[in-house]
Amino acid sequence: MSSASTEQELSETVRIARDLIRIDTSNRGGGDAEPERPAAEYVAAYLRDLGLAPEIIESAPGRASVVARVQGREPELPALVLHGHLDVVPADPANWTVDPFAGEIRDGMLWGRGAVDMKDMDAMILTSIAELLRAGERPRRDVVLAFFADEENGGIFGAHYLVEHRPELFAGAGTAVSEVGGYSIDIDGTRAYLVQTGEKALDWIRLRARGTAAHGSRVWHDNAVTRLAEAIAALGRHEWPIALCDTTRELVDEIAAILGEDPREVAPEELVLRLGAGGGFIQASLRNTSNPTVLTAGYKHNVIPDTAEALVDVRSLPDQQADVRAEVQRIVGPDIEVETVHSDIGLEVPFSGELVDAMRESLQRHDPEARVLPYLLSGGTDNKALSRLGITGYGFAPLRLPADLDFPGMFHGVDERVPLDALDFGHRVLVDLLRTY
Repeated sequence: MSSASTEQELSETVRIARDLIRIDTSNRGGGDAEPERPAAEYVAAYLRDLGLAPEIIESAPGRASVVARVQGREPELPALVLHGHLDVVPADPANWTVDPFAGEIRDGMLWGRGAVDMKDMDAMILTSIAELLRAGERPRRDVVLAFFADEENGGIFGAHYLVEHRPELFAGAGTAVSEVGGYSIDIDGTRAYLVQTGEKALDWIRLRARGTAAHGSRVWHDNAVTRLAEAIAALGRHEWPIALCDTTRELVDEIAAILGEDPREVAPEELVLRLGAGGGFIQASLRNTSNPTVLTAGYKHNVIPDTAEALVDVRSLPDQQADVRAEVQRIVGPDIEVETVHSDIGLEVPFSGELVDAMRESLQRHDPEARVLPYLLSGGTDNKALSRLGITGYGFAPLRLPADLDFPGMFHGVDERVPLDALDFGHRVLVDLLRTY
C-alpha cells in the first residue's frame, strides 16, 4: 500500500490526532514547557473553518488555551464543557520504538506522545462537533469547547488560570466531559467501559532536611542527606491501608458480579488485580499513595551539604486529603520540613443522572454488549479546576480497545499508541452523545 493511498484511507480523526502529536508540546513542569501556542493555533483554525469564533487565551507567552462556544438546539439547558489539554509529558526518544513526535502509523495504530494522553481525545472532540455542524445540525445543548494548556503541571497556566481570570467563558455550564475514562477493559472475557466519576486529591510536596556543612572526610552525624534518606525511605515504603469510597465500592461490587465472586469473601485489591492490564491502573484508587520522585542534594563529592530536598507525589482519596497530609508529616518526622508546591482537591460525583445515562446509552448503541462501570482516577484532570465553578465533571474518552492492549499502562509511559479503529469508534460515540445529551 502506497503512502498516498494510506493517507487517503485515514479518517479525519486519525489525521488530526497525528497532526497534534507532531506538534511538540512537552511540559516539564514548573513553567518549563514547549509552548502550546502552535497546537492552539491549529485547533483554532479548524474551529474557525467550522464557522465558530474560538478565542486563544495566553496565561504567559506561548502558554495558550483555546475556547469556543457552540450554540445548542435547547440553549435553556445547562451547557456542557467538552474539554481536552494540548500539552504532553516529555518523552525520551531513546526509550521508544518510534520517534515519539513523528505521529507514526504502524500495525493499525497511531503511535506517539499524546496518542493516549490526550491528543486522541482532542481529535475526537474536534471531529465530533464538526460532523454535526457540517450536517447543519446542532448539539442538544450549548457546548463549550476548551483545549487547555498546562494540564500536566496541574493546570496552573491553563484551566485554573481561565477559571480564575475568565470564568465567563463557562457561563451557564453544569457538566463537563474530558479524559481518562470511557475506554474499555477486559474482565474475564466481558468488555467493560470505565466512566471516571472521581479523582484523587493532589499534593505535590517538597521535603527538606537540614544539617551542618562539613568536609566529606569527617565523622559527621548532622548529615542532611542521611536525614532526608531516612525520611524518604519511610514514606516511600509506607503501606497505606485499603480505603473504599462510594465509587470504588460500586466498582468492586460490579467486578465481583462479573467474575462470579462474593465481594464479602474476596478482598477488593485481589478482585481489581484480576483485571490484568487494567488492574494495575485501578489498584491505586483503593488507597492513598505517596511516591518520592526527585532527589536534590550537594554540589561536590567531598562536601557534606547542609540541605537535602526531595519531591514527593501524594495522592489522597477525595475525603482524606487533610488526614493524609498530617500522616505524611508524622511518617517523615518533626525535623523534616514539608512544603506544598502544588495542591488540588479530590472529586467524587454520582454514577447516575442524565449525563451518565446518556454516556451509557451512547456506548451501548455502538457496542450493545458493553458493561459500563464507574471508577476513581488515581491521577487528576482539569475537571478539578472546573469544579470551582460548580461544574460536575466526568472522564469519558470512549475507546473500544483490544482485550490484550495495556492502554492504561501507556499513560505517561513509552510507546504510547491507540488503535485507529478505536479513534473512529470514539468519534461516533461522541457524536451520538452530543446529539442526545
